[in-house]
Amino acid sequence: MLMVDLNFNCDFPVRALTSNHNILPLTCVLLFFSHRTSFIPSALVLWLVLGSQTAVSESSDPAEPMCYDWGESSEAAVHVLVDESGFLSCPLFSHPSVYNYSSTQSAGHNLFWYRALQGHDIEQPITNSARISKDRDRLWLQPANANDTGQYICMLRNKTTCSKIAMRLTVLRPEDVARGNSCAPAVAVPVTQEVIPFQNGKILDCPDAEGAAKMADGTPTVSWVHLGRNGKNCVQFPVKSPEREVKGLSLQVHIMTEFYQGLYFCSVHYQRRGQALSFTRAINVTAVNPTKHKEPTILQPTKDYVFNFKQDEEARLVCTALFPYLISPWEIWWTVDGKTVEQLNDPRFSKTASKLKEDYGDRTEQSVLIIQDFQREDLNREFNCSVRNDGGNKTVRAQLKLEASLPSLELGFGLGVTLFLMLLLFVVYHVFWLELLLLYRSWFGTDERHTDDKEFDVYISYARNSEEEHFVLSTLRSVLENELGYSVCIFDRDSLPGGTITDETLSFVARSRRLLVVVSPGYASQGSQALLELKAGIDGMALGGHLRVILVQYRPVKRKVWVRELRRARVALALVRWQGDKSKELTSRFWKRLRVELPLRQDSGANGAGKDVALMRMSSQNSTSSQTGLLSTTTKSPQNVYNYAA
Repeated sequence: MLMVDLNFNCDFPVRALTSNHNILPLTCVLLFFSHRTSFIPSALVLWLVLGSQTAVSESSDPAEPMCYDWGESSEAAVHVLVDESGFLSCPLFSHPSVYNYSSTQSAGHNLFWYRALQGHDIEQPITNSARISKDRDRLWLQPANANDTGQYICMLRNKTTCSKIAMRLTVLRPEDVARGNSCAPAVAVPVTQEVIPFQNGKILDCPDAEGAAKMADGTPTVSWVHLGRNGKNCVQFPVKSPEREVKGLSLQVHIMTEFYQGLYFCSVHYQRRGQALSFTRAINVTAVNPTKHKEPTILQPTKDYVFNFKQDEEARLVCTALFPYLISPWEIWWTVDGKTVEQLNDPRFSKTASKLKEDYGDRTEQSVLIIQDFQREDLNREFNCSVRNDGGNKTVRAQLKLEASLPSLELGFGLGVTLFLMLLLFVVYHVFWLELLLLYRSWFGTDERHTDDKEFDVYISYARNSEEEHFVLSTLRSVLENELGYSVCIFDRDSLPGGTITDETLSFVARSRRLLVVVSPGYASQGSQALLELKAGIDGMALGGHLRVILVQYRPVKRKVWVRELRRARVALALVRWQGDKSKELTSRFWKRLRVELPLRQDSGANGAGKDVALMRMSSQNSTSSQTGLLSTTTKSPQNVYNYAA
């Protein structure tokens, strides 16, 4: 359970470096109840404390009372600037429930001051002088000088009892004190804290100014300086502002704004016994939100919020609360079935707490309940987040839900198998994509002979020289007609003499489904026949779309020697490369790639294909002879035409 201190500090006399630490718990408890209730009188507590403590120093004279030495109090250390007024306050009276100055005076106790000289065991008594004076439980130095640095002892005694405690005084020079701005005066004593709500007012009294007024010959004067929070804006009073004004020894803030935050330095000037004295104090002013309702608010979890957890995993219940500014103890904690984490004493449950932010006094705190190995049985337990301060308290019950756990092993295995299959398919497609494409065409493709009236499947265009002509006639024609069953048109073989080359070339290209161009170094340099065929194929492909052009590279050709038509065709068309002996086999990549570009043949028998070729060639010759007027009157039987073609 996260909790602030209960405004009770067992600093003195229990924590004041006593030589007997065995009485600390009992004494602190007695001081607490003495502070909270009136059932234990302060005198009884004082008697128990002093009676339980072994004397540290005793007088050799039996008539002298035994004196209890509380050692040196580090919390009562005092810093004073040289040539400024300062005082030491006896730490014996830091807790009024134990030592009260008025009560001790009524009981016959007197307060004495001593100074322990460095290197000497003898304590030198301090008497009043023009510079050193006593005022109730204070020892004033007006002014302090560098030689005043050292250990001071205040002793409270009467005829039967005696108690003393030491403290240390350090006299500093102004240059030894850090200052945030050159206009800010040096201050050696701790800064006083003040809080003012926005749009509200408050009177700032200069610390210790009233004490100086009691010893001054006249009325002291106080000068005020304001140093902003950024350390840059420095304002010296009085200022022409209706929101802040100096009244006597105080500074009154009528309306608090954000700009008025920061350090306020007050310098007190007064006369004592004809000597001008002064000292400076600092007040840190902070603005807070003027919240009317001071009860805390639980921001998370809300009533409808549901925490989702997985079984056998760590669960974290987060509770976030807003505490408006209020000078009181505050608390935020988790309970499990009405018990705190400490009361559960279960190693599965732990907690953490942190401050998320602080905005003008409003604190946003967070408490996290951590559950190790969350189980289904934990859903039946009651988890509550509670907050409390002096303004009120609230509690919200957390709603928990168990998430359905996915079969991670099965899911991971399935994902792994899926990725493996995808990778395998990618490799198979990358290696056998031609075979897969041919297989797909054989199943789902359409034979173009059933959709058009073309006479030839392929028209071969090549350079007219012995080497390429041998490749076309002995390799391309032989495989395409005899092995693959395509009807091939070769101008030099299928054309009849006496006709016009241009007309017959255009006619053959128009009646073919594919134009196969054999690209070689001599393709564009062997006259205009090849170029005419290429242009006719490109025009037919571009205009009607009824003809497709296939480029077959017989031998490597430098691109810079290609004609313009060939370069244009190469940009849009695929190029099938002949690789010599590696491409002779019908199962080579060359023939597979070429079959992808050629029309689909679902019946590729050699005999039926040869007959179809002979018949179409006869029909082509008759058609060509009719156009040129050279049609023979001799009738040829189809069987003779087939034998001639073979």
